[in-house]
Amino acid sequence: MTDGPLLFARYAYPPNELGYCGGDDHRALLEQTSAGVVDGGLRQTLRGFEGAWPYLELIAAANHLDDPLDAQVVEAYWLGSHLLERVGPALLAGSLDERFRRRAGRSWPALVEAIPNGALPHHSFHVLGVYPFVGLLRNGVVSEPLHVLDRCRIRWGRVVAVIDDKAVVQSQPLEWDGHRLVLGAVRDEVAVTGEGTMRLGRELAAGDWCSLHWDWVCDRLEPAQVRSLRHYTETQLAAVNDAPATVLA
Repeated sequence: MTDGPLLFARYAYPPNELGYCGGDDHRALLEQTSAGVVDGGLRQTLRGFEGAWPYLELIAAANHLDDPLDAQVVEAYWLGSHLLERVGPALLAGSLDERFRRRAGRSWPALVEAIPNGALPHHSFHVLGVYPFVGLLRNGVVSEPLHVLDRCRIRWGRVVAVIDDKAVVQSQPLEWDGHRLVLGAVRDEVAVTGEGTMRLGRELAAGDWCSLHWDWVCDRLEPAQVRSLRHYTETQLAAVNDAPATVLA
């Protein structure tokens, strides 16, 4: 398995490049990730991802692991695994209360409601449940919130072709049916695989499965990882969709 810090960096880089989270030197993060350099500097850089870090701590503690950047913990957060099931609703609720109650404002009760409905410390719950965009969808603002939700979640897809620094990938976008978020029909999208000689993940070929975050391919996935990512995405969609619309509106 890939070293935990390197695995985390593969998924953290795309939003960092856009300025959404983490430190200011995204170029250095890409260089370190591509080179596979895991040292104290990279670890310190990754602690700057304040949205994800408490989830890693929560998963690690619930599974009696000392390092939040243990590869098992990192994979559980971004892709999903049985480690998530060991974080009970009370632990998750306490962490969310401490971090987000004041920031969530009127949407806080809906966030709380999602926890007993199956919310887990998975990246897709942070995107779908903590961010305010589902409430915006229910208020009729669709295009931009849906775009952000779709690009910010970790997506899976099948590679059709690799051309220079781009890959054509077949994936399922998020869609809003007027009441719920659902996975739409498979369609082609173009994603960045690297810049020059620098890559986030392993080399790709047509037929491979891969993970995507924002505009980038993060890594090549094994079939079991695809199944996990699909499963935990679907469970978190269900948890958020089942939260009362009157509270989110």
